[in-house]
Amino acid sequence: MDQKSNLDRIQIVLVGTQDGANVGSVCRAMKTMGITHLVLVGDREYDENRVRTLALHARDVWENVKRYESLSEALATSVLTVASTRRQGKFRKDSALNPEQLALRVQNTGEGLVSIVFGRESDGLTDEEVAQCSSVVSIPTSDDFPSLNLSQAVQIITYNLFDKIKTWPVQAVPVNQERCEEVAVTATTAMDEIGYFKQSHEKLWTFRFLRDVFVRSALTESEIQKMEKVFVKMCKIKAHKEPKEDV
Repeated sequence: MDQKSNLDRIQIVLVGTQDGANVGSVCRAMKTMGITHLVLVGDREYDENRVRTLALHARDVWENVKRYESLSEALATSVLTVASTRRQGKFRKDSALNPEQLALRVQNTGEGLVSIVFGRESDGLTDEEVAQCSSVVSIPTSDDFPSLNLSQAVQIITYNLFDKIKTWPVQAVPVNQERCEEVAVTATTAMDEIGYFKQSHEKLWTFRFLRDVFVRSALTESEIQKMEKVFVKMCKIKAHKEPKEDV
């Protein structure tokens, strides 16, 4: 896969962006780095003049924007999903990539759509929105003033992608996030049936953990089928070994 094709499979996803001027600025930041696929999540309408004025010569990015009602719909067909956030917490991911590490991750991910998600100007992404992504990227900033403008954050991320992604031969094709979620559901359902979970919240957390691991592992369809079979067979073995009640 050459550099242009690799960059062309990346989409920038904006969730709940509040100002059309920021949308236009993001269009410019993207196009200067060879990335042209913009996705908006939500039903907010923007002033066309504000968007186009700031987009300037990247108006084609705005004209070809895709819209989704929910983040899950926007990410369903991606093979790699990444939330851009600097906030950490109990209900967020345990680790985060920096922009250079993200570029290398994308470089080494097989064919398929890559989604990088950015939140609102005021308060970023919610815990639930971060949870829907398999990975997190954080931009190192000064502790004295860590906040970045939305388009600045997009510019830093896309610059690193443009700078680090090089031509490389295509190898295995990973399954998308929707398929990974299906197998994570199968796995946690099987685990539930054998009594693995002791508390109600454990099933959801385990589902998210397995989904993230499956996505980040870039498994092929053949590999994920084998993974799915492990959990299904585990459940059947448990059922077979349970003592049968006398009739």
